[in-house]
Amino acid sequence: MTLQTWLLFCVTETILSLIPGPAVLFVLASALRGGFSRGTLASGGILASNAFYFGLSATGIAAVIVASHSLFSAIKWAGAAYLVVLGLRMLLSRPAQAGEPVPQAARRGERVFWRAFVVQASNPKALLFFIALYPQFISANAPLGQQILILGGSSIVLEFMVLSGYSALAAQARNVAGTRFSSLLERIGGGVLIAAGARLAWIRG
Repeated sequence: MTLQTWLLFCVTETILSLIPGPAVLFVLASALRGGFSRGTLASGGILASNAFYFGLSATGIAAVIVASHSLFSAIKWAGAAYLVVLGLRMLLSRPAQAGEPVPQAARRGERVFWRAFVVQASNPKALLFFIALYPQFISANAPLGQQILILGGSSIVLEFMVLSGYSALAAQARNVAGTRFSSLLERIGGGVLIAAGARLAWIRG
């Protein structure tokens, strides 16, 4: 892998990370409700899921899953259902209060990481993304393992920076606008997650 190839990968990864999707929306909604720390936890869950998918694509398992129509469809329907359920929870949940007990807030903080992980992992399009994109930047004349580590590490760092930026903006909006406006945006996010789940279910596997 040449320096030019790596730089091109970094630019491509950054642009794709900036495009809003269910993962970005979940991070925004988390930061709007719980501040930057909760947005960071959500970002960690998204990145952990990306690392998982990256490992699958590196070992070729992802290609097997995509080739299996029934398995791919099962992941798609499970992911669509979870997105809808998660969206409904956002729509129906009560707004976070400033005086909320610490233990309850801590439990919610722990759950947000795994919810973010499932949001990203339940989208089978992520499998297609990793299968289609990363091989384009891997050279057959260089050690495969080293290139996978470089691309995977670069991807995680770049996407973390992008998600952190989104989280910081949402947390700042929460601080400036107050709880009522943040709650409204969270419910909008829930509606968009429901729409994303419906769209995912509509996609033909």
